[in-house]
Amino acid sequence: MCGAWRIGRRRALELGLCFALLPRQALAQTEPARERPKEGDLLIAVGGASTPEPLKADDLPLDGKQTLAWPMEPETKVVRNGSRLNKVLLLRLDPEGFDPETKERAADGVVGYSAICPHTGCDVTNWHPDRQVLECPCHYSIYDPKEEAKVLSGPSPRRLPALPLKIVDGRLAVAKPFIGRPGFQQM
Repeated sequence: MCGAWRIGRRRALELGLCFALLPRQALAQTEPARERPKEGDLLIAVGGASTPEPLKADDLPLDGKQTLAWPMEPETKVVRNGSRLNKVLLLRLDPEGFDPETKERAADGVVGYSAICPHTGCDVTNWHPDRQVLECPCHYSIYDPKEEAKVLSGPSPRRLPALPLKIVDGRLAVAKPFIGRPGFQQM
């Protein structure tokens, strides 16, 4: 047998594992509920009604607690909740306090960010209305939603990825995919 065709047992096992995982990986990449938010997707509240109703800017309280949402493909009504990395944090604030980049990505004062903390992947659920900052309850990273969700304090290695928004027929919609990778990097 030609030496170029010989492979060791370890390499054969690695190849076998790759071939075994290929169908699962292909399915995960093509499953619409797992796909990241796409331009034109509408946003619906997490845990909302059994018949998803797209959110409007007025559905969010001005300066109030954040609303967690899922993107939904408008034609097929597929909710992209197959990955928690698709969870979006929405806040409605006075756009006069936004930096230029945040103002450009906002829709009627509503900003959208990944709800997943880049530090260890916890959901960012705390809102401090007095300071108008978001806080991750796991390790207390603080983010400024008016300045591209930059990190003000805490161990987070980076800002929350932004999800640019627009208004389509009065409803909140995705203008562009996430700016930055949602989730965290394992060490």
